[in-house]
Amino acid sequence: MAAYISVLSNSWTMDIMRRASAFRLPCLKSSIFGTAPCFFGKVLPKGIHAAIPVTPLLGAIDVLDAIEDEYGGVVVNPSFLPNTSNAFASSLQSSLSYWSQQGKRGVWLKILEGQADLVPIAIKARFIYHHAEPGYVMLTFWLPDGPSALPSTALHQIGIGAFVMNDKREVLVVKERKCTLCCSGIWKIPTGFIDKSEDLFSGAIREVKEETGIETSFLDVVAFRHAHQVTFEKSDILFLCTLKPLSFDISIDESEIEAAMWMRVDEFLSQPFHQEDEMCKTMIDICIAKHQKCYQGFAAHQVMSKLDDRVAYLYYGGISEAMGLH
Repeated sequence: MAAYISVLSNSWTMDIMRRASAFRLPCLKSSIFGTAPCFFGKVLPKGIHAAIPVTPLLGAIDVLDAIEDEYGGVVVNPSFLPNTSNAFASSLQSSLSYWSQQGKRGVWLKILEGQADLVPIAIKARFIYHHAEPGYVMLTFWLPDGPSALPSTALHQIGIGAFVMNDKREVLVVKERKCTLCCSGIWKIPTGFIDKSEDLFSGAIREVKEETGIETSFLDVVAFRHAHQVTFEKSDILFLCTLKPLSFDISIDESEIEAAMWMRVDEFLSQPFHQEDEMCKTMIDICIAKHQKCYQGFAAHQVMSKLDDRVAYLYYGGISEAMGLH
């Protein structure tokens, strides 16, 4: 399949469409960007004018297959990148020139793992790294003069701390097998990172289950800690959650956890580490106040939004009766 689309004129395009109609050829095809028109098997995405030059009689212009985004930018289709370095370099320069003439703004170039040899070419063309995930790297190019207005990559990592207390006023605590020197040997509440596309409450329930084997139900978010320049210079948000235990027999994940137990809350708080660390002490004080019904956190509520046409979880508390929320 061709790595680019060459179109000589609008009249040529319309002629092909008329012929396809006359012979009842399919003119819609599903692509990775959704349903889009196609010419004899070649997908032409919805943002056709972002990718295909339509100046008549000036010769073919090789432009990378792409669609327009909602902000006047261009998203290149990684499935149709040229197979050779020379062809890619040529098409990339032609594309940048054409998109600039068309008044486009940001260019998003996703290069798959198997196309890694194209990355240096894009960098030489003054693309910059945006982010990477398993299987691909994303690069960007800002066409207008002046600083780029493209959003940066994710700036935060999200974690949870899970406070679980039973009816005996015992707290579920763990000793981590691998941790920094400052917390070595310390009994602490289960903590961990949220997985991709995972809700906060689901992550809290999962982490407790993975580390201790205890089944729980989520109650609320009672606080969050915001810190900067943490892992790989990213900012970090830790959501402190309270959960209700549904089981009580502990079974640890020995790859991560050295030990786990139900510990009396006064014994837990008497540890020198908690006495000396203002952050930890304050966080546990909040959790205990919540357990004693002296403090109200944010529960998870499913809410539909027309703004992005999706159901998501909104965390709030303390206003449901007054405002008629459920």
